[in-house]
Amino acid sequence: MDKKIAKKTWTLKRIATYGGIALMSVFIAYQFIFADRRSKLVVEKDKITISEIRIGQFKEYIPQTGEVQPSRTVYLDALEGGNVKRVVRESGALVRKGDLIMEISNLNREIAVLQQEAQLVESINRSRDTRLAILRNDLDQRQALAQIDNQLAILRPQYERQRVLFEKKLIAKQDFERTEADFKYNIDRRKFTYEAYKRDSIGRLQSLKDIDVSEDRMKQNLISVRTILENLNIKAPIDGQLSSQTHWEVGQAINTGQRMGQVDIVGSYKVRVPIDELYLPRISTGLTATTDFAGKTYTLVITYIYPNIVGGRFEVDMDFQGETPQGLRRGQSLRMRIELGQPSEELLLPMGGFYKDTGGNWVFILEGEDKAVKRNVRLGRKMGSEFFEVLEGLKPGDRVITSSYENFGTNEVLILK
Repeated sequence: MDKKIAKKTWTLKRIATYGGIALMSVFIAYQFIFADRRSKLVVEKDKITISEIRIGQFKEYIPQTGEVQPSRTVYLDALEGGNVKRVVRESGALVRKGDLIMEISNLNREIAVLQQEAQLVESINRSRDTRLAILRNDLDQRQALAQIDNQLAILRPQYERQRVLFEKKLIAKQDFERTEADFKYNIDRRKFTYEAYKRDSIGRLQSLKDIDVSEDRMKQNLISVRTILENLNIKAPIDGQLSSQTHWEVGQAINTGQRMGQVDIVGSYKVRVPIDELYLPRISTGLTATTDFAGKTYTLVITYIYPNIVGGRFEVDMDFQGETPQGLRRGQSLRMRIELGQPSEELLLPMGGFYKDTGGNWVFILEGEDKAVKRNVRLGRKMGSEFFEVLEGLKPGDRVITSSYENFGTNEVLILK
């Protein structure tokens, strides 16, 4: 008799099928819930630059290029026009104060100076003749007073004696009256002569003062006129090195006020630096800067700010503090780092090509040794061409890819091999 065999519900095949479905479901759920679905890119580690975030001294500065100039320059301008008569010293020569550099000839000017000199000398001589006439008049009046005093010295005792004799009727009245008339006449004569002398003396003193002033003025004019001929000689105003952009030849025409050259102090230099007008509110005298020359770093300080802005830039003069570099030349260019304010301790991120691709809004930060992930950050000021100031998103010790992100596309995770 046949026996009905009951069919099993959970066969091995069914268990395997449902188990596979369950495992697939778990895997899919895990992928949806836990798996990293960010886009990834494999990059070669030796082709990127990795920099470490650190705390350091932040010095905000701007890089500029300055031009070396002598610390003091005196320009040589022709005070008188004419033609070059003789060139004594050429450009590049070392000169001492007062050394003759060039002679200029101007025949018309020389003749005019000689005529003016002759007129002034003649005026001075006339002034001296007038002085002599005044002094001679004073002497004549003094002599007249002396003669009157001499007459009175003779007539006074004679008058006194004859008056006594006349009272005693010992001499004739006619003789006494003659003596008395002579005596009184000389008294009146002295009175009038003295009054005239005193009045003329006041006028003479004022006239002599006026003559002195006039004569001094004419003497000064004479010196000035003679100086005109001295102006035809170009001389060194200070000790230094002569430089000129023009090679002067004998006979070459010179205009009044034309620049002939300049004398620079040797061995003492300053640096003139043009700066963008955007930095004008932050630039002040006393700010320091550094420059590298011949393997050494030198410090400079801003000593003068020029008020004019030309082409969107203004200029400052900077002097070396302490040692001045040896071997500098006028017109040489120096790369400067001008500090804007006092240094401070900040979180620093080295500069690199990443900034061009991210604008400083995010970076790739390493997680372990074989992976880098995208992270949002906020950067602040620049420290020249070396560092960014980190405001948010990073901490000391973080390692960041600072080379270019151009080949990373939109991937959010980098696998480093």
